[in-house]
Amino acid sequence: MNVTSFALVALRGEGVRKRAMQSPHPRLRALLRAVGDAPYEADEAGDVRFCLPDQSDRERWLRLDEIPLPPSVPAAWHRS
Repeated sequence: MNVTSFALVALRGEGVRKRAMQSPHPRLRALLRAVGDAPYEADEAGDVRFCLPDQSDRERWLRLDEIPLPPSVPAAWHRS
């Protein structure tokens, strides 16, 4: 999850974000929109978290797999 989080941080960088948003992967585009330019850091356990406002506009530190996405976004692929 941390590697994916850092990849998302890299993809939102200047000069890269526009191309990343043209990706054929709707989940990637949705995550890029969701995190925007939110700050990120690793918690005590080493999990990378993004600081995002919740529904009541309070800041919450969320792991990538905890970020709410619209229902129209395809679910993440899970291995069996």
